[in-house]
Amino acid sequence: MVNHTQIEEDLRSLLDHSEIKTYEPLKKYTYTETGGPADFYITVHDIEDASRVLQYSYSNNIPVTYLGNGSNIIIRDGGIRGIVLNLLELNYLFESDGIITVGSGRAIIDVSNYARDLSLTGMEFACGIPGSVGGAVYMNAGAYGGEIKDCLLEVTVLDEAGRRITLRNDELGLEYRKSMVQENDYAVVEAKFRLEPGKQDEIQKMMDDLTERRSTKQPLEYPSCGSVFQRPPGNFAGKLIQEAGLQGYRIGGVEVSKKHAGFMVNVDGGTAGDYEALIEHVQKRVFNLFGVTLNREVRIIGEPAHKQAEPHK
Repeated sequence: MVNHTQIEEDLRSLLDHSEIKTYEPLKKYTYTETGGPADFYITVHDIEDASRVLQYSYSNNIPVTYLGNGSNIIIRDGGIRGIVLNLLELNYLFESDGIITVGSGRAIIDVSNYARDLSLTGMEFACGIPGSVGGAVYMNAGAYGGEIKDCLLEVTVLDEAGRRITLRNDELGLEYRKSMVQENDYAVVEAKFRLEPGKQDEIQKMMDDLTERRSTKQPLEYPSCGSVFQRPPGNFAGKLIQEAGLQGYRIGGVEVSKKHAGFMVNVDGGTAGDYEALIEHVQKRVFNLFGVTLNREVRIIGEPAHKQAEPHK
């Protein structure tokens, strides 16, 4: 891999509409408010620049990590080596014949609200999901009985070499919190959703109900990574954690939420290391008591604290 100075010079000469930062603290971009520095943090404003970044990284063997709005991810305290690519500025949104086309950086909540305003039904479930469209497709996000796969028509992605690929719903392998996008480490740049005509007052009523349920049951008042664990077959992670007596259990500045045991909240300057240690403790405790393995829903990426990079000179 070429040296940091050369990479920075190459990227600045290569990109037309992008912002490049070096040694950028990633805790500024995650819901947990944790995460060490990125070697290079690039915010692209169009798909062409995103493709150029990937072409360059592929040719020079530089790792690339995609980051949306950081709502279901824990970035370790040592940060991320290589390039972190922020796609949030790909945020266009329009509708034609019941099909909503949206850039991957747009909040999925915005798409839900936009559909309501057009009296289109099918995305009410997403009215409280805090992720970007790209992140929602990546993990087939869902809530309250709905999933992205129920309304997704197709997506446009970039592969590791920056080539555009369009994939239909049935080509994406969408399952519970899984997709082919994950398996191939594609970058989602655009999605299309097919929705049905509905009655705006009924759509609004459902969204109001889901919003009320979310606000009363989830610890929205603290930084968190959202639901930490996948739903185990025939059970609920939060229920098992609660029955294990772990609500309020804390490691460092991170604790199992007293409001909803399926969440872990940053209550006092917690680190990614605190999150990881607490997740491991909960998994061991639940398995020892109930014989149930809790698989993580939240992604954990990056380097441990002792591998934190130094600022580039």
